[in-house]
Amino acid sequence: MSQAEAEQVRSRGPLWTLGLLRSEITTLLRRHRTYALLGVLAAVPVLIGIAVRIETGGGGGGGAGGPDGGAGPAFLAQVTNNGLFLVFAALAATLPVFLPMAVGVVAGDAVAGEASSGTLRYLLVAPAGRTRLLLVKYASVLAFCLVATLVVAASALAVGALLFPVGEVTTISGTRIGFGEGLVRAALTALVVAVSLTGFAALGLFVSTLTGSGIGAMAATVGLLITVQILDSIPQLSGAHPYLFSHYWMSFADVLREPVYWDDLIKNFQLQGLYVAVFGSAAWARFTAKDITA
Repeated sequence: MSQAEAEQVRSRGPLWTLGLLRSEITTLLRRHRTYALLGVLAAVPVLIGIAVRIETGGGGGGGAGGPDGGAGPAFLAQVTNNGLFLVFAALAATLPVFLPMAVGVVAGDAVAGEASSGTLRYLLVAPAGRTRLLLVKYASVLAFCLVATLVVAASALAVGALLFPVGEVTTISGTRIGFGEGLVRAALTALVVAVSLTGFAALGLFVSTLTGSGIGAMAATVGLLITVQILDSIPQLSGAHPYLFSHYWMSFADVLREPVYWDDLIKNFQLQGLYVAVFGSAAWARFTAKDITA
């Protein structure tokens, strides 16, 4: 590249970066694997809704959410009274395994997949620059986190409205809010769940920089997810639980309190930020020093 061309690239850096990001997100969302992952996530609320409908015959009788704010059973019990609760129940059902597993596949493949297919060297010659490329890769994974969460929420809302009545929402605190505010709480819940996955996404991106095998990186990332989930369930390790990225995931249930209970939500955001800072930095240090041969 000539000096004039290099100057031209630098002068249009921000626009070029946005173009690269748009291209990366578009490519990600057009992959058959992405369609399959989103299809599985969209199917979970459908299966839950049909199961509850068959079990209850569509009748009411679900109890109000318990004072402990238990996410799964409490929300599931409310679905027959208000289909909007299927959004919360579906997010509670997919967050421990399905959502992070899908994110782990995408994050693990972000860099390692390019290396295994032989396109990583081409991207760096483009020239993207290693730091810029890594940021774009992470931004595309975050976009997938949001899209995946919204797919679950939208599917649950559609199925809930189709199979069950909708109306005023009874919060975990026992108060009632209007359906419109309930929709806002559902959207806020989906956003909280998406943010909750950012730390794990950074961890997956770091793993992706350690190997040139996309399949290996995906398997390792999902393996770390399973390991952390197991560790978080062992009472003897309770002292370490607050430092595990998944520990505060279910704090999204506090969005359905009146007023919203922010303590655990803030702890969750802080923990995710810590993981993003630590493993994002580790990914940058590894990627910028890595010998790219493919």
